[in-house]
Amino acid sequence: MANEMEEIKTKLGITVKKEEDLSEWYQQVVLKSGLADYSPVSGCMVYLAWGYSIWEEIRNFLDSKLKALGHKNAYFPLFIPESLLKKESEHFKGFTPEVAWVESGGKEKLEERLAIRPTSETIMYVMYSKWIKSYRDLPLLLNQWNNVVRWETKATKLFLRTREFLWQEGHTAHATKEEADREVLTILNVYQDLLVNLLAIPVLVGLKSEGEKFAGALYTATLEAIMPDGKALQAGTSHNLGQNFSRAFDIQFITKEQKKEYVWQTSWGVSTRLIGALVMIHGDNKGLVLPPRVAPIQIIIIPIYYSKSQAEVIIQKSKEIKNMLLSSGLRVEIDDRDDKTPGWKFNEWELKGVPVRLEIGPKDLEKSSVVVFRRDTLQKSVVQISDLLPVLNNLLNDIHQKMLERARKKLEESISQAEDYNEFKEKLEKGGGFIKVSWCGRLECESQIKNETGASVRLIPFENNEPFKEYCFHCGEKAQKLAYFAKSY
Repeated sequence: MANEMEEIKTKLGITVKKEEDLSEWYQQVVLKSGLADYSPVSGCMVYLAWGYSIWEEIRNFLDSKLKALGHKNAYFPLFIPESLLKKESEHFKGFTPEVAWVESGGKEKLEERLAIRPTSETIMYVMYSKWIKSYRDLPLLLNQWNNVVRWETKATKLFLRTREFLWQEGHTAHATKEEADREVLTILNVYQDLLVNLLAIPVLVGLKSEGEKFAGALYTATLEAIMPDGKALQAGTSHNLGQNFSRAFDIQFITKEQKKEYVWQTSWGVSTRLIGALVMIHGDNKGLVLPPRVAPIQIIIIPIYYSKSQAEVIIQKSKEIKNMLLSSGLRVEIDDRDDKTPGWKFNEWELKGVPVRLEIGPKDLEKSSVVVFRRDTLQKSVVQISDLLPVLNNLLNDIHQKMLERARKKLEESISQAEDYNEFKEKLEKGGGFIKVSWCGRLECESQIKNETGASVRLIPFENNEPFKEYCFHCGEKAQKLAYFAKSY
C-alpha cells in the first residue's frame, strides 16, 4: 500500500478522469495537490500545509461568526472516564462501537478505562453542573476547536472518513426550550453561510429522522450536500439535546421565580470532511479547483523570462504587483523558482487549485499588462496593470458565483421523486442522489430500507414536508411526511 501511494504521488498530474473513476481520481487529487498524506497509523491521516491552510480559512471564517454571536472558545480534556461516558445511556449506546479506550498509563493498569474523546458532551457537562447555578449564569455559550477519535471499521477515505479528524464542537446551555430551539437554527444558518459564501457548496437543510439523529438528542438539524457519485455527505449538524444530558449530569439552575429547573442544551459541529466535499464537488481532471474565499493563495504570480537581465526587471515588477494586491487584502504569492519552467509551474498551481494566475513576461512588461488565467474555466485574458486591482476583485467574486451556480445546478439535478419502492430502488441504482418519497416515519420501516438498499433518511424538510402520496412508498402504512433518502459517505 505504501509503495502504491508513493507511486501515485510521483506521477505528474492526474492520470484518471473524475467521471470514470471518482474514488481513484479523489485519492490522486488529495495526494498530488499536497492536501494530505497517509499516516503510519491505520485509518489516520497527515494534514499537509496546503490542506491545513484551507482548514484555517474555514476556522477563521466560522470562529469570527461564532464570537460575534457571543460564543467563547474553551478547551476540555481529550480523555473521558468511562463512568462519565455512561451517564447518558442513549449517548453511550450510540458511541460505544466507535470508542477507542486507554486501559493503562505507562506500566500501571488504570482503575477506570478512559475513552479518547469521540465527542465532548460528557466531559464538558460534568463541568457545566459545577458552573451553572442561577439564571444569571445562562446562556452558557462555549465552543472548542479540537480533534476527536472514532474507531471506524469501514473503509476510510482521506478527509471524508478517518479515525481521527479535526472539528469544532459548540455546546450551549439555556433556560428554556425556545432559547435552545433558536440556537439550533441560528447555528444552522451560520453553517449554511459558511458552506455557500465561503466554500461555494449548496446544501439541503432539514431535520434528521429518529433513526439518524444524534445519540441522546431531542432532535437533530442537518445540512446535506451531494457528491458527484450521487452519494450524500452530511456537511454539518446542530442538535437540540433537550434536558437529557442536564438530567443525567444534574445541571440545574434557580429561575427568577426561585424555582429549580434543568437547563436546555444544544451541541453542534462541522469538521475537516468539508475539505473532502470541496475536492469532490469542485475538482476537475486537472486537480483541485478552490473557491477564492477559502483558497490559501488566491493569486499566484508567475514571472516569465529568458535571461538574467530580464529576470531582474520582471521579478521586480512582479513584487510591485504582489505588494499592491497584498495591501488590498488579497492573498498573493510569487513563484520565482529558477529550477522549474513556467509550464511546470502552471501545471502545479492548477493542480493545487489556485483561483487566479498572473503571467508576466517581457512582452507583457512592454505593454504594462499581465495575462490573467482563471482556474475554474481555464480562460485567459490580458489586463492592464493599472486596471488590475478592480478587475481581480470582480473576477474573484465572479469565480465564486459561477462555482456556486454550477454546484447548485448539480444539486438540483440530483433530486428526484419516487412513488413506490420499485421506482425508488431503480433510481438508487441508476444514479442515486436525493430521492423524495412519501414516508410513514416509522423506525422499523427506516431500518428495513437501510438494510435492504444502503440508503438512509438524509433529511426531512422544515417546510413543505407534506407527503405527496397517501401511503408510505415502502410499507404501505399511512404516510406522515416527505423525506429525502440517499446513500451517503
